Amino acid sequence: MSNLTCASGEASVSSAAGGTNYSQQYFSNPPAQAQPVKRKRNQPGNPDPDAEVIALSPKTLMATNRFVCEICNKGFQRDQNLQLHRRGHNLPWKLKQRTSKEVRKKVYVCPEVSCVHHDPSRALGDLTGIKKHFYRKHGEKKWKCDKCSKRYAVQSDWKAHSKTCGTKEYRCDCGTLFS
Repeated sequence: MSNLTCASGEASVSSAAGGTNYSQQYFSNPPAQAQPVKRKRNQPGNPDPDAEVIALSPKTLMATNRFVCEICNKGFQRDQNLQLHRRGHNLPWKLKQRTSKEVRKKVYVCPEVSCVHHDPSRALGDLTGIKKHFYRKHGEKKWKCDKCSKRYAVQSDWKAHSKTCGTKEYRCDCGTLFS
């Protein structure tokens, strides 16, 4: 005689020598508990419909130092950094302050017309995200792995790959090695 019981003990199947006897209780859903509603963040390419859509040129996206000091020609990635630098030249400077409590969200579209993220309904949610997307999908792949010759357009991707390339090997039952 065999007896199978699930972890909750609600269902059982019995088998006797003289025939089969099945008895099963139907599973019932546990009572719903009131859990706090967790706000999910928008998935990539699925932006907030109320957000302001911004289209930047490829040149602007790939620029490393968009904000340049007019005195020494030193470049900065952010306007805030330029303003702090201007203090060293005793030039007037002003850090941007948030004026309203409610800041309108911004989403960025890819400048490449054939790209799925060119459509405002598939825009990406932050400037870093659209820059990395543009480099990865449409930019030149400048960094090359010394071990496997794989090429990367984003330096952080290349660094992450380089740390693990060739270090993890998996052997199949047939004897083939995979990395």
